[in-house]
Amino acid sequence: MGRFAATNLDLDGKVILVTGGTGSFGRRFVETVLARSRPRKLIVYSRDELKQSEMQIDLAERFGPEKMGAMRFFLGDVRDRERLSLAFRGVDIVIHAAALKQVPAAEYNPSECIHTNVLGAENVVRACLANRISQVIALSTDKACNPINLYGATKLASDKTFVAANNLSGDIGTRFSVVRYGNVVGSRGSVIPHFQRLIQRGATELPITDARMTRFLITLTEGVDFVLSSLDQMRGGEIFVPKIPSMRITDIASAMAPSLPTRVIGIRPGEKLHEMMISADDARNTVDLGDRFAIEPAFVEYTRTPLTGARIAEDFSYASDTNDVWLDAPGLNAMLAADQPPDRRRRAGD
Repeated sequence: MGRFAATNLDLDGKVILVTGGTGSFGRRFVETVLARSRPRKLIVYSRDELKQSEMQIDLAERFGPEKMGAMRFFLGDVRDRERLSLAFRGVDIVIHAAALKQVPAAEYNPSECIHTNVLGAENVVRACLANRISQVIALSTDKACNPINLYGATKLASDKTFVAANNLSGDIGTRFSVVRYGNVVGSRGSVIPHFQRLIQRGATELPITDARMTRFLITLTEGVDFVLSSLDQMRGGEIFVPKIPSMRITDIASAMAPSLPTRVIGIRPGEKLHEMMISADDARNTVDLGDRFAIEPAFVEYTRTPLTGARIAEDFSYASDTNDVWLDAPGLNAMLAADQPPDRRRRAGD
């Protein structure tokens, strides 16, 4: 386990459900939980039957019948509140990873993004309350901080929905928190797999949007560890933000293909030059927990013990271009090499 390891979290005997479970994060989350724990049930909730079938076959080959006895695959969409309520029966922990995430697609299809990311979040909250779920973690994005695109705006609305849901739980006791992090280097749709495909196809140059662009980077494994450790620390209402490195888009391109030139193609609709995870306006409610920050809820009408951490300066902001930690080419290559599913790392002797 890495630097965000959950040292005190015990998932043995728990019933865990992950929405969007066939996505990049969901698959790695399921692999990690199966490798490290013995949950009573581990439920994949998603709307793509082919991806579920392929995932089931792959997991069965890797983990065998004993571990697969805990797996359940539930077809459904987060837009369908009734289906969510059926899927959430008897569940202890919900990880909400389902979302429409492509920035240009959201700009062109705003209503679809709103229905999944905003109304879907509301459906998840209501289904959790109806089924008396114990803990809920929702995945967010750096684009939710000071959003300029529709995707970021929908995720900000989702974040606010989950934070405020703690005020609705009453004697049910459900606790909701959010994790917010940057670009995931191994996920579908991110720039690194895109560059890898171009290189494999014999590209003579790599397209970049703007030579000044910077991004926060985190691996899938680190993202899963961060969610699990936040589940271990959560009180309800926090937005957890990991301390992760930044990298310039030009350095990513040169690290992956040192001999290839780059071609500037321009920023896509809704895209930022630099990303931010904590704004100066959030700083007054933010504490430093060592390996992460936590933006604590500003409005609390439920029983909650504040997190123990140092208050950060009121003019603090956490942005990819002013970050203190930067990746170079060897650091990126080491990050990519280390980002393997836990069962495969064991077989490699890691």
